[in-house]
Amino acid sequence: MKALILLGTLKKEGLSNTEVLSDFLMGHFKKHDIDCSIVKLVDHNIPAGTYSDMGPGDDWPKILKQLLAADIIVFATPIWWNNQSSEIQRVIERLDELHDKILEGKKSKLEGKVGGIVITGDSDGAQHVIANISNFYNAIGMVLPPFASLSVLWEKQAKDQKPTRQELLEKYEEDYSSTAETMVKQMLKFVKK
Repeated sequence: MKALILLGTLKKEGLSNTEVLSDFLMGHFKKHDIDCSIVKLVDHNIPAGTYSDMGPGDDWPKILKQLLAADIIVFATPIWWNNQSSEIQRVIERLDELHDKILEGKKSKLEGKVGGIVITGDSDGAQHVIANISNFYNAIGMVLPPFASLSVLWEKQAKDQKPTRQELLEKYEEDYSSTAETMVKQMLKFVKK
């Protein structure tokens, strides 16, 4: 079984709260013998567009291949101005061609895949982001099980704060281990065997 976390951090370098939380969740997947990998979107050339391949130099087709091979797909995003990051929005836009096939009456290539959502931030807005991504999952044929989101809204994740990786992991381990474990178990229940 394969899980893929699409990491929507905007940080190419330095500590990313969302990346640390994604690593934390990946550890919970591995406890259940799930092959999990993370694609840090900002490290790839993903041009703007609504097609699966935007031509030479486009890294999206390789990422899409990984996405289509996964049983579980998690969008991991920080909250920026009450929305998902531009990197996650770019993923949604680049998957639009798959949605066009549904509108033509064809089966979705993502139908039945199980989705999850990871969110970090320092203030409220998680519900809005979960609603946006849930709506997209629904439109593309994916399943979002109950309790399949992990949101950490903590003032130490504010833009001007500089928590260490260790501080973040301790917070996540102490306050969110049960939530992460429930999330993984819920997604596993909905994976088509």
